[in-house]
Amino acid sequence: MNVILFGATGMIGRGVLRECLRDDSVESVLVFGRTPLGVTHPKLRERVQDDPSDLSAPDLDPTAYDACFFCLGVSSVGMREEAYRRVTYDLTLAVARPLAAANPALTFVYVSGEGTDSTERGRSMWARVKGRTENALLELPFRAYMFRPGIVRPMHGVASKTRLYRTLYAVTAPLFPLLRRIAPDLVTTTEDLGRAMIAVAAPSGAGVPGRILRPRDINRLGAGSDPS
Repeated sequence: MNVILFGATGMIGRGVLRECLRDDSVESVLVFGRTPLGVTHPKLRERVQDDPSDLSAPDLDPTAYDACFFCLGVSSVGMREEAYRRVTYDLTLAVARPLAAANPALTFVYVSGEGTDSTERGRSMWARVKGRTENALLELPFRAYMFRPGIVRPMHGVASKTRLYRTLYAVTAPLFPLLRRIAPDLVTTTEDLGRAMIAVAAPSGAGVPGRILRPRDINRLGAGSDPS
């Protein structure tokens, strides 16, 4: 398959990129972002542009791609709802709508979050905005999947860009194996996220339990698609 990837400089996106590059079922990866990745690979192409949602380049053919993995996002901490909505809802739909119109056969995977509010009416601002984004994506004419990871463990040298999160991951790393055993609905890894995205984008889509996937689903799909 040929994949478009957004958010590859972030922790989750970097993990997803790693799994795409090492999986033989993925033939190419086109990354959109504002800054260069600093990664070279025969499968990898980059488009570095101020507006990552701009898909207007004449040489970009959405019908040539099988999947879009949308890992782009920001923390809502300290943000007003309007600003968070612009980054979360507006930017995501600016990418998703033209892709769906051009290529309804595309699989679109959106990284949301555990606790997302599908009713769009709850007290939590981020959860409402994520819920609105999910609902809008699910209405578009392509095959869309909402990934709701809980606690994500970075693997294989992947790290968060946020210093506080890097510190928290380092301190809590010894607890992850225990958490995964006692709370499988809360914990996943960047590795399993990437593998699970590849699994749901496969032509058959076999074994995918639904359009909204939580850590237990992500871990099962990720384990089942290990290329090694």
